[in-house]
Amino acid sequence: MDVPAVRLRGICKRFGAVQANDDVDLTVAAGTVHGIVGENGAGKSTLMSVLYGLHAADRGTIEVFGRPVQIRNPHEAIALGIGMVHQHFMLVERLSALENVMLGAEPHALLRQAQSTMRARLYNLMQSTGLKVALDVQVADLPLGDRQRLEILKALVRGAKILILDEPTAVLTPQETETLFEVLGRLAAQGTTIVLITHKLKEVMRLCQRVTVMRAGRVVHETAVADTSVTALATAMVGRRPRIDRHDAPRAPGEIRLDAAGLQLRDALGAMRLQGVSLQLRAGQIVGLAGVSGNGQSELLELLSGLRAPDAGTLRIGDARFHAAHWLDPHRARCLSLAHVPEDRQERALVMAFAAWESAVLGYEGDAQASRHGWMRNGALRQAAARLMERFDVRPRDVNLPSAHFSGGNQQKLVLARELGRAPRVLLVGQPTRGVDIGAIEFIHAQLRALRDAGCALLLVSSELDEILALADRVLVMHAGRIVGERPVNECSESRLGLMMAGEVAA
Repeated sequence: MDVPAVRLRGICKRFGAVQANDDVDLTVAAGTVHGIVGENGAGKSTLMSVLYGLHAADRGTIEVFGRPVQIRNPHEAIALGIGMVHQHFMLVERLSALENVMLGAEPHALLRQAQSTMRARLYNLMQSTGLKVALDVQVADLPLGDRQRLEILKALVRGAKILILDEPTAVLTPQETETLFEVLGRLAAQGTTIVLITHKLKEVMRLCQRVTVMRAGRVVHETAVADTSVTALATAMVGRRPRIDRHDAPRAPGEIRLDAAGLQLRDALGAMRLQGVSLQLRAGQIVGLAGVSGNGQSELLELLSGLRAPDAGTLRIGDARFHAAHWLDPHRARCLSLAHVPEDRQERALVMAFAAWESAVLGYEGDAQASRHGWMRNGALRQAAARLMERFDVRPRDVNLPSAHFSGGNQQKLVLARELGRAPRVLLVGQPTRGVDIGAIEFIHAQLRALRDAGCALLLVSSELDEILALADRVLVMHAGRIVGERPVNECSESRLGLMMAGEVAA
């Protein structure tokens, strides 16, 4: 019988009152792609962090290629041939791709010689794996797909034979995801063992040979992918069959809550990012905005939320009117009951070092219930945060826990609790379920529908077409900075929307 690449036995890990891993066993066959799925906070990332040496297990044993080992830090994991690519990239944006790969792994003391040697190694690796990255470009200027490939190259050039990927497609476009899957298939065929932590069950069914399901820190199911289905895995994850498809009719629109006309925007290099974009958001309706990442959706959200001013165009929110020279700002937006859930929760929505109760009030510090005579009402804010965390099922229910210590899905629910909990008249929401498990997706969708039914006007930006079709009453499609199509959702299909997103067909 072949020796497995990884065997974990009886792994236990506790953080304060939270039992993150509870007597977990896991065996990963060499040269395979093994999926680990589960709800946010189920213990998946903690388990892999134990394997990578980021956390020390309280109890349990680890074997790597049949040899018992102790892994006290990532350096020891790397020496054993284990590499990990985190959901949020560990890259220094001001350094080039080559410099990022070299950090901590310089092959020579002399910089020029070290760069030359590492460049040669990377070229050979890129040739054999198909992972192509421009090595002399600053990371800040690289697309997200290239940053993902760079992280994988960093692990492989250090000799990784076991590659752990934590939500690798969470920020990728469909095209980038397809390219990544081709690369991962090639790596597995060459003998690399891949452990895939993901919430996207369709990806597990396509890419993995076996899958392990975790719930509340325990393994509750393990099977060959050929012997299971998306429905069976989803049921094992949440303990019941979740429902995330469309189950209501499109809603008739109410009054106009937001009206944008002729929005134009150039980036710092002079390239046109938005070209005459106009749209209306109406009470009691969700407008879905579909498009391949990079076609202007992010810039549109920034303009409508007041984070950025356009070069031209007008905006009306209720009775308030704005034009390019005197544009909306985030404080004014909140005063007008416009809430915003940014696409990147860690960069734009949270201060990771802040406690949960502090993150739950970000942007609303000036409200009467938040402060009095310039002094924060910390006790009242902690109580309010506890109520929001209960209502939006944020786990664990610890208002003093730093935001960074929550799983990605629970960070997202914390942001949604802050923005939706105040019953806004207009909500702009970007990628609401990015990196979120299927049970949390069902919950978030229900919250967005409830807000719509209460009369809110919503703009939903999502890279997931099935999410657009499940939630939207009306669908807009963006391509190359323009809105190229608009349809009621009952006249939309994934195939037609996909063609419009690619600019291949008109509305």
